[in-house]
Amino acid sequence: MFRFFIIALVLLLLALQYRLWVGAGGRADVHRLRGEIAVMDAENSQLRARNAALEAEIEDLKQGEEAMEERARTDLGMVKDGETFYLIVEPKKSENPPQAPAEGGGE
Repeated sequence: MFRFFIIALVLLLLALQYRLWVGAGGRADVHRLRGEIAVMDAENSQLRARNAALEAEIEDLKQGEEAMEERARTDLGMVKDGETFYLIVEPKKSENPPQAPAEGGGE
């Protein structure tokens, strides 16, 4: 009878250990969730930095005429009265540059 009781306690202990290490809400789940939290924290900090930059840009646009003028020049290509607009076109780079003719041809 005592032996049966010890075996039952050992089996119960093993069942509880299984739930602790492998089952739902166990150590494996906790480890996985901590990893997900770390990834989300990193993403949130990047988004906070982006939001801060956007808020600063909004404040510049609301308060300063220089920021608005810069945006109009770069994004819309606008120029002031009396200014002359010059567009510099870079030559296209071809993938295969032309080769010089071979010397000593077919004589």
